[in-house]
Amino acid sequence: MPDTNLSKGPPNITELENLFINNDALEKIESFLERFNPIRVMRMENMEIRHSAILAWLLDPNESHGLNDIFLKSFLAAALKGTDHSPPTALEIIQADLGDAQISRERHNIDIFIYCPRNAWSFVIENKYHSSQNDGQLQRYRERAEKDAEDSGKVLHSRGIFLTLHEEEPKDDSYATIRYRDVTEILSSHIKLRGDNLSAEVCLFLKHYLEIIEEAAGMSKPKENMQALAKQLYRTHRRVIDFIVEHGASTEFAFAAETLIGQDMQYGKPFSVDEIELVFFAQNKFQLSFLPTLWREALDTESQKSPWAGCEGWWAGYPMICWFQLNTSDTEKGKIFLYAEVGPLENYQLRKALIEGLSNLDSQKIQFRADATRDGALYSKFFKGNSKSVSDVNDSEQISSAMRKLLDEFSDEFERIGKFLSDFRKSIEA
Repeated sequence: MPDTNLSKGPPNITELENLFINNDALEKIESFLERFNPIRVMRMENMEIRHSAILAWLLDPNESHGLNDIFLKSFLAAALKGTDHSPPTALEIIQADLGDAQISRERHNIDIFIYCPRNAWSFVIENKYHSSQNDGQLQRYRERAEKDAEDSGKVLHSRGIFLTLHEEEPKDDSYATIRYRDVTEILSSHIKLRGDNLSAEVCLFLKHYLEIIEEAAGMSKPKENMQALAKQLYRTHRRVIDFIVEHGASTEFAFAAETLIGQDMQYGKPFSVDEIELVFFAQNKFQLSFLPTLWREALDTESQKSPWAGCEGWWAGYPMICWFQLNTSDTEKGKIFLYAEVGPLENYQLRKALIEGLSNLDSQKIQFRADATRDGALYSKFFKGNSKSVSDVNDSEQISSAMRKLLDEFSDEFERIGKFLSDFRKSIEA
């Protein structure tokens, strides 16, 4: 029976046992998630350039896959089927010998370019796996291919093909469209019909790749079955799963943060990264806040009445804070930022003096916006050149490495600002 006890509080032992001990549904889902797939292991499943590389390999009749020109003809014919009858047509392609086809990648930024000298055909393939097309992009590629043919004196019939993961139409009407859903059907058919004639290594690789693109295109039956099973598992054990998600969820950013600060770090506790002394304040799935130890020591006052009125509920209660932040995009790429900010001091003259003093420090890495000292301004960031690109936001080592590099690059600023803050505090206490 579904778990209808949604009262607050942790689940009891019986509820945990029911979920984790001899639960066939959970074991099936774990087995599905733990499938070995080298493309996924190398985190290449969402990298458009890797899909272009695999497809270029499949399309090349002279490559090691053993399909000769079969996949090439199937792909081109599927793309051009039902389009206008400009040469080459789908029927002409399926009947032709394309064994002399030459495949190029990233030629004039064209994802895949196919030249068939015997038939005087060329094909411009633009691959959009997750990214979006730019205005005029397809037209430029087509015109570039036509100009190359003209310059070389070749008489070519050229066609543009737009390959997309989503239901997106090309912005150039002369392009024919083929979707990854079509590619999965073509590849699946060839594996089924010709798998016995392919080497074991090639056949296994093609199955791994088919698994990746079927899931991306929403055509994976095993994934659909696992999703249905997961929903049923959640309905049955909702209270336990909700508790686990709330208290156990983490991210690669959190794992990366733990490599810097350790596990279960407490508010206000010191830690060091490559001899840079810091004080921890808070962490969530995308942010890690702290202060350099020199800053905290300088901002701590012996006065019973703190001069930092207005900042009591802001971050750690000081007029300044530092934090790391992971910003992500629709792809696996992202950026780690190291921010430093002056907060909402109530005393306008004090806030203005603090910002002006920081601005006068001899550092190109400390720059405020022009309106930072206006009356009424509250939050003013001031680090420049403060980001590192991360090619894979699912790689905690890349994230922690980016954090370390930023700390190292701003270590001089930490020290310079710490000395200034010590003098600044003494001046306002005098």
